[in-house]
Amino acid sequence: MLKTPLHAFHVEHKAKMVDFAGWDMPMFYSGIHEEHKQVRTSGGLFDVSHMGRVKITGRHARRLLERLCTRRISDMTAGQCRYSLCCNESGGVHDDVIVYRMDEDDFTVVVNGANREKMLAHFEATRAKGDLVAKIDDQTKSTAMVAMQGPKVMDLVSKFSGEIPSLKRYRFAIKNLLIMKVIVSRTGYTGEDGIEAILPAAMIGMAMKMILKDVDVTSPAAIVRPAGLGCRDTLRMEAAMPLYGHELGEEINALSCGVDFAITLDKDTLDRGERFVGQDALQATAKAGGPARKLVGIELDGRRAARQGNNVLLHSGGGGDKTVGVVTSGCLSPTLGKSIAMAFVDRDLTATGTTLQIDTGPGRDRLDGTIVPMPFYKAAK
Repeated sequence: MLKTPLHAFHVEHKAKMVDFAGWDMPMFYSGIHEEHKQVRTSGGLFDVSHMGRVKITGRHARRLLERLCTRRISDMTAGQCRYSLCCNESGGVHDDVIVYRMDEDDFTVVVNGANREKMLAHFEATRAKGDLVAKIDDQTKSTAMVAMQGPKVMDLVSKFSGEIPSLKRYRFAIKNLLIMKVIVSRTGYTGEDGIEAILPAAMIGMAMKMILKDVDVTSPAAIVRPAGLGCRDTLRMEAAMPLYGHELGEEINALSCGVDFAITLDKDTLDRGERFVGQDALQATAKAGGPARKLVGIELDGRRAARQGNNVLLHSGGGGDKTVGVVTSGCLSPTLGKSIAMAFVDRDLTATGTTLQIDTGPGRDRLDGTIVPMPFYKAAK
């Protein structure tokens, strides 16, 4: 099993470790709900080194990424990040990624840890098919990646840099800390303000000592405390952020996933544009009126949670209830105190206020729910 450069830190702080996509990762330290609350009210520190970090450089780096990504790349400026999807030829989702533009022909792409090997093969196959001149360098094991998320995180960050707190969302800066270069971006996966940082794996110990110099992470009063994968999932659900294997997947049409902002169907007609893999299929879907099902948010009555794979029903009252969708994610929201779920539902039933039921299995009561706007939770500005 692979270990991140922060593995010793997790063990020292008595994390509950689990196998996640072949990496030994912390599920939680003190508890999922406690860590969730810590992030929402103050700050949490996440090890996200299992995410893939791939550097793409060379004369055709931009063209390669235009073909890989559903979103425009050419109009990005140095210091900008951009969220995008990477699709297969049928319009399904290989992965969702964040692209960093370092310079004209110098990019870094962050991919999901479980998809790293698949995405490396996809990058190489797309490069070879187009006979493009580009170097694809997997830097995952030579680097570390950490995230600090929460409303008080910038108070801590400002002690090290006055520039980072002034960055706009989805912008990054390269900072020199002693003998290391650190890429610090205003990105994250919790719905809170915060940063993500990429740095050399060998330097992570030194960096952690600097960041946490005056912070006792074992104290409940600490601005930032360690947080695991468990609360990362409940946090992203409240923020209605899609997760590969749930709201995103090879068989899930990209136009179903609630991230239409990340899909530019006409980008090949724009300046320096290229057609992306899957564009033909997605254009056909759009021309036909859109996908059969769309992602919605559902608030459930009571505190029981829906689970991935539960069927969504339209209650007829006459015993002939119709299956109209399927749950992709569900939890009891620690912040809202309500049960929430995301689901793919027939596109003519996606209006806010539509009442539906969740079938939780044979012999179990159905859960009544109502479609509500997403995100379920939005941080105060």
